[in-house]
Amino acid sequence: MIPHANWHDDPPMIPKYRIRCVGGGECIGDTSLLSCPNGHDSLIRAEYVDRKLHLTNLPGMFRYLAWLPVNKPLLPSGGPVAFTCDELSRELGLENLTVSFSGYYPERGARLTSCSFKELEAVPTMQRLHELGGKIPVIASAGNTGRAFAEVSARNGKPVVIVVPEKAIPRLFTTLPVEDVFLVAVKGDYSDAIFVSNTLSTVLGCVPEGGAKNVARRDGMGTVMLDGAVTMGRIPDHYFQAVGSGTGGIAAWEAAIRLIRDGDYGSVLPRLHLAQNLPFVPMVNAWNERRREIIPGIDMPDARGCVDRVMADVLTNRNPPYGIAGGLYDALLATDGLMYSVSNAEGSAADRLIRDTVGIDPDPAAAIAAGSLVQAVENDVIGRHDHILLNLTGGGYERVKEDFMLYPIEPAACVAVDEPNEALVLHLKEWIARYG
Repeated sequence: MIPHANWHDDPPMIPKYRIRCVGGGECIGDTSLLSCPNGHDSLIRAEYVDRKLHLTNLPGMFRYLAWLPVNKPLLPSGGPVAFTCDELSRELGLENLTVSFSGYYPERGARLTSCSFKELEAVPTMQRLHELGGKIPVIASAGNTGRAFAEVSARNGKPVVIVVPEKAIPRLFTTLPVEDVFLVAVKGDYSDAIFVSNTLSTVLGCVPEGGAKNVARRDGMGTVMLDGAVTMGRIPDHYFQAVGSGTGGIAAWEAAIRLIRDGDYGSVLPRLHLAQNLPFVPMVNAWNERRREIIPGIDMPDARGCVDRVMADVLTNRNPPYGIAGGLYDALLATDGLMYSVSNAEGSAADRLIRDTVGIDPDPAAAIAAGSLVQAVENDVIGRHDHILLNLTGGGYERVKEDFMLYPIEPAACVAVDEPNEALVLHLKEWIARYG
């Protein structure tokens, strides 16, 4: 929980929000920081002056501008769309199932043209960086996050540096010509991309985007819970999502805390049901043993081999914010959460289920989430009358190809993680110079 504010002793409130360390409880005066300046191994969290969720007339995610750490919207922007699906509900035998979809499905009002809920992270992150001085963010991605930031860059003309594994390059496209993206391909996996991005983020004019430490990312993803609760008229009993870093689960928990403080949506946190894709399930292993720490030799003894065998490799972060104060362990503990191991076969079956009932082609990670819901139903973990929010975190790739010309993004460089990076850094500096 966020410690209660002491409005008299804390530093002055900026107009809309302030930042508080989850672990130490202290308020942090510099809102541009990504971690506690006092050294706590903890996430920091945005604390909004407005405890009520006042909805705006703005489109998409900016309907929830009151609880986003930006002062102005970045438009045009889409958002999550929550709806009921009678066919899926009947198939699963559930009476109060709500689907939240963050992708491209215009018939349902879903217009995230990157086809990923990572666009919910990219939009407020880019706007917040603009409001904090305009430095260029450096993003490490397994594919979906990079595509989302590239799409926002193409739409708004804001520069961004993106680092992805080489095999993720085919997933990177935009629906508008892209001119302001510096893309680096790394010969390795997502964790290798993170390593290279850490070097590039030290270049003058750049700033690390922050991942789970970035309050704009988490609160952007938290609009899924807000939108679901507004649609349902209450906080759900259960929340289902597939996770790689777990940041989406943390975001859902934080949003639910704010909804409880609002007072109009209920007083009980939703139970988190979070899934990973077999055979890469380090957080599942650690949580099932109620360990705060992930032990690589036990929880992911053949990490690279396991990454190669999953259908949803965006769920394969080897260094997730699991044990940090305010991280996924704490979110699961607070909500009596469950974690699921979903096989490729179960994911493929869930993919077909979503296509046949909801009518969209889901992202592989979304199929894994649906697979966890199927497991929960089959094992009687949830009740027929329970209120459930299923977060389908992406999809609509087939439809977006029908409606838009897609523009691939060519890498500015392709590097190995153990190569000297002087030439790459020089190339990036020359690119940054064009932005003054």
